[in-house]
Amino acid sequence: MFSSKSKASASHYDTLISSKTEIVGDIKFKGGVQIEGTVKGSLTAEAGSGAIVRISETGRIEGKINAPHVVVNGAVVGDIYANEYIELAKKARIQGDVYYHKMEMVLGAEVNGRLLHQDKSNQSKKSIANDQSIDQVKSDQSGDKVD
Repeated sequence: MFSSKSKASASHYDTLISSKTEIVGDIKFKGGVQIEGTVKGSLTAEAGSGAIVRISETGRIEGKINAPHVVVNGAVVGDIYANEYIELAKKARIQGDVYYHKMEMVLGAEVNGRLLHQDKSNQSKKSIANDQSIDQVKSDQSGDKVD
């Protein structure tokens, strides 16, 4: 179902967050991270690390994900920035925008947000600009005055 490239990447994970674990706070990493529990915070891969985030069926992220490789088979509430590729498996449930270069989406996956293809050469600039724009829109919607 998934490409051989992703299977090779998925063979080693440095960090496992088990289904019995909830982390509140941001995580910065390199290498592989497999999420089976809950993370309430952002996941950010070190630039140029070739890192991978895998969210299992029981996994849940409430925050932004920024990593080269992302595989989702659980729930994400927040935007995803996949600089290389993203795979959305059958039980993926995303509430947020997905910024991607290459994507594989399996029948049954759900995205309640926008799918935004990013040109590889301009992706990091667009991610930062989009992130700032989204923050401004959210401030406008909350009733706060934005200059």
